[in-house]
Amino acid sequence: MSTARHHTEWLSLLEISGPFVSLPVLMRAFPQGLDAADPALTHDLRVAYDGWLDNQSGTRPDPAVHRAWIAWVLESVLEMPAELVRDTASPDQPAAKAEGDLAGLSVTVAECGETLQPDLAVFEPARGGEQNGTPKARLLVQILPWQQDPEKPLPDRHWKASPATRMMTLLHGTGVRLGLLTDGERWMLVDAPKDGSTGYISWYAHLWLEEPLTLRAFRSLLGARRFFGVPDEETIEALLAASAENQQEVTDQLGYQVRRAVELLVQAIDLADQDRGRTLLKGMTEADLYEAAVTVMMRLVFLLSAEERGLLLLGDPIYDQHYAISTLRTQLRETADQSGEEVLERRHDAWCRLLATFRGVYGGMRHDRLTLPAYGSSLFDPDRFPFLEGRQAGSDWLRTRAEPLPISNRTVLHLLEALQLLQVKLPGGGPAEARRLSFRALDIEQIGHVYEGLLDHTAKRAQAPVLGLDGTKDREPEVALPELEAEQARGEKAFIAYLGKQTGRSAGALRKAAHATPEPELAQRLRAACGNDAALYERVLPFAGLVREDDYGRLVVIAGGSVYVTAGQERRATGTHYTPRSLTEPIVQHTLEPLVYDGPAEGKPPGEWRLRSPGEILDLKVCDMAMGSGAFLV
Repeated sequence: MSTARHHTEWLSLLEISGPFVSLPVLMRAFPQGLDAADPALTHDLRVAYDGWLDNQSGTRPDPAVHRAWIAWVLESVLEMPAELVRDTASPDQPAAKAEGDLAGLSVTVAECGETLQPDLAVFEPARGGEQNGTPKARLLVQILPWQQDPEKPLPDRHWKASPATRMMTLLHGTGVRLGLLTDGERWMLVDAPKDGSTGYISWYAHLWLEEPLTLRAFRSLLGARRFFGVPDEETIEALLAASAENQQEVTDQLGYQVRRAVELLVQAIDLADQDRGRTLLKGMTEADLYEAAVTVMMRLVFLLSAEERGLLLLGDPIYDQHYAISTLRTQLRETADQSGEEVLERRHDAWCRLLATFRGVYGGMRHDRLTLPAYGSSLFDPDRFPFLEGRQAGSDWLRTRAEPLPISNRTVLHLLEALQLLQVKLPGGGPAEARRLSFRALDIEQIGHVYEGLLDHTAKRAQAPVLGLDGTKDREPEVALPELEAEQARGEKAFIAYLGKQTGRSAGALRKAAHATPEPELAQRLRAACGNDAALYERVLPFAGLVREDDYGRLVVIAGGSVYVTAGQERRATGTHYTPRSLTEPIVQHTLEPLVYDGPAEGKPPGEWRLRSPGEILDLKVCDMAMGSGAFLV
């Protein structure tokens, strides 16, 4: 197995929400794979785990055994030196010393009347024999009761925040980046960088024994050596920071795939309009058509995010089989693998299922076997783009019969795969590999950037035949055939220079492509792309090597009168830019603090702030005059 596949395998076994160590960074830090397994440790782990589990499952579990198990994992599995771990409950450690070290690691949440503090903390070892000064904490640990979900509120607490949210708040307040939450079974790493998105990564103790790769990953990433035995640029914090820079590559690839999917959907809708004698989109502008296609993709993004976060009915057999977006791709792919994608071309029930789910989210579902509240919103409003359901503008979705567009199951499959399967180029070259994208791990800022990228494009109706040229990922232009013919007539040097500006490709690659004689198979595909129009085929043939393929592997030749997606000016014209959290959070914080507390305006310290009455807070009116995606309001 290659090292890249090795890392991909163990990553798939973890539960990851938000940013984590990226594959390129893992390849650099662990070029030979994770640290080797220790058979003796595995044996001891099984004995210790079984003993702890027996105690927890008993009629009167001993809290001391629970705490001892967690301490054993830190000391024996992660090999944290005992002198670096501070524990106020430890009889072997002077209480005053432990409390003194941990006292600086507390955060008061004044408005909720609570003070947060870790149960344990792992500190930096003293350097150069120095014993004085305040040691630096590297990892804060919170011990939870057995079977307490770190993502569910703690019982009998006024502040209904989950342990994961509490840990994030504690980390931000103390300036420590990493926290570890555990009930003994689930071990959740909380990575809370000061100016970035928080990541939550979970390991499970029973899987350490069933899937040893997860144990190796736990030790390799969170062991004492990764904190204290490597250069500063190779510590776990440094690996996480370096991985954050790679997130832009994920965002860029997702944005590219979503844009290609929008192109497919626009093409499918235009074909349906053509089949209906150009009556379906009568009176609708191409910009409106593009907005409708983008809306469909953002509906899918919303639903995938909601389903993976447990906010909808994913897991209910009826919902999973007939409504869920998350399961539809697998169902369609199984059919395609068994019978070929061409079979999906002749079926159209998947599009109807999407429309039914969109309606269900908007208007709700009330049935004795399936209940979903009505969420409304303009995003899912069926009457916003009624033509998607085959209805005329101005019709009412509750009163007018829908005749859904004949969007094929193959198109729906490619829409979903563009969102759920990320084409990742592995380090060392080779073809891209499809990796499932977790929408739990996708940050709202990444979704915002994808939406921004869609605003860089629009739909146009071809006044003459148009060719989609092969280019770099951010430059795949659509050029009218007469324009290409005119540029070619200016001579090869000028033509290659023109193509370079359009596509971003090198002169050598373009010259080779421009002179390529198409093989018989390519010529046949080109003829099909030209609609078997012999005259058009002869005009396009000199540019055959320059034409790109769509997601179906078809050459992009757009007939006159058809609608296609191309670069536009909407984003620049409207000034649409997604605001990063590093700007929104401090602005909102410092704007609202003097309005919801008595004290900040007078310069009092946070400990003396007093929350204003509910009536005063509810009387506040907040206006965001350029709301956009709502980043400030959220």
